[in-house]
Amino acid sequence: MATAGWHTARVTAPEHAERGDDTSNAGTREWMTPGVAGIGTASFLADVGHEIPTALLPSLLTSTLGAPASALGAIEGVSDALAGIARFGGGALADEPARRRNIAVGGYTTTAVLSAGIGATTGVWQVAVLRAGAWTARGLRVPARNALLADVVPAKAYGRAYGFERSMDNLGAIGGPLLAIALVATVGTRWAIGLSVIPGLLAALAIIYAIRHTARPKPAAKRPLRIVIRPVLVGPLRPLFAGITAFEIGNVAATLLILRASELLEPDHGQDRATTLALGLYVAYNVAATLTSFPAGQHTDRRGATRVLLAGTAAFAVAYLWFTQDTANWAMLLPAFVLAGIGIGCVETAEHAAVATHAPEDIRGSAFGLLAAIQSLGNLAASLIAGILWTALSPTWAFAYLAAWMLLALIILATTTSRGAPASA
Repeated sequence: MATAGWHTARVTAPEHAERGDDTSNAGTREWMTPGVAGIGTASFLADVGHEIPTALLPSLLTSTLGAPASALGAIEGVSDALAGIARFGGGALADEPARRRNIAVGGYTTTAVLSAGIGATTGVWQVAVLRAGAWTARGLRVPARNALLADVVPAKAYGRAYGFERSMDNLGAIGGPLLAIALVATVGTRWAIGLSVIPGLLAALAIIYAIRHTARPKPAAKRPLRIVIRPVLVGPLRPLFAGITAFEIGNVAATLLILRASELLEPDHGQDRATTLALGLYVAYNVAATLTSFPAGQHTDRRGATRVLLAGTAAFAVAYLWFTQDTANWAMLLPAFVLAGIGIGCVETAEHAAVATHAPEDIRGSAFGLLAAIQSLGNLAASLIAGILWTALSPTWAFAYLAAWMLLALIILATTTSRGAPASA
């Protein structure tokens, strides 16, 4: 995973001493540095790259390799779990500035190669190994990338920088499946997966470009690798993480939103048409997230992360309550998907900006690792419990449960704001 030799810097942007820029258009040049552009481009290209095999994995497993649907569920479940563990461990690795650069480059490269290798597999076990390895590498790189972004932008522009990165990531989530459709029609499923290595490796080059435009880290004595939790939760981050945890326990996988739409639309439209409409609604979700992330970052820089977290959580609460209703009209489901997209665009941007702002610099990687672990474990709990309620009772109960967590998160975050703790996070 490690890639040595990326410590040379060519700095063309303002140094950290200039972290007092305003949020006006005149300050754009002070935050849209080559480093920010490189990291945002890497997020876009990487998402395009790994969304191609993700979109085609069900077809490869079931149609080509003859595996049952349960194999897909097992592979994805194990891979997601490994990614969550890797994100937590990757946070500790990313505390050291020099090491975080190597992990970022190695993580993007490894994810690209292993994901593309799935196209050449002849057995289900090979798919499982490659998918698990790719997702582990992807998990390791996330805290390193987020900490690296904080290194290349003025502190008062964290919101815009992370908003830009999230917008590019969400844009990749739109482009990846569309490119997969075009590639399958042209070269077939296996070659389409194999060709996903191209945007993946370009993402690694974009990260290298960002690193070359980042100030060289000061020489420091090697320190032992350690998992840090308690020091992260000192000061404003403690109440913020409480609200974030409540939000993530209610933040269900978007696939359940697609399933809800499919089931509601199928009686009137048939299975194929319902699936197509549900996927179209999911595209609307990603478009909303893409368009929201940067304005959410601008507002974070001006008014603070907590208010943006409140807005995003409220959007999710309304969306989940909307999903408790039975409707066979796709136009009536569209606002719920758009609200959820707005919500994720706000929350993810504000979460990252808050951690970059308030985490001590020497454990910033660990702070991002802890945030990623909360996101992964919370999403897992939300999806598992919602799935159980869905099966045992009804989808209405499942989304009511999720909405309850959003309301709890709103209360915690509102209390945080009223106390004046991290309103400017």
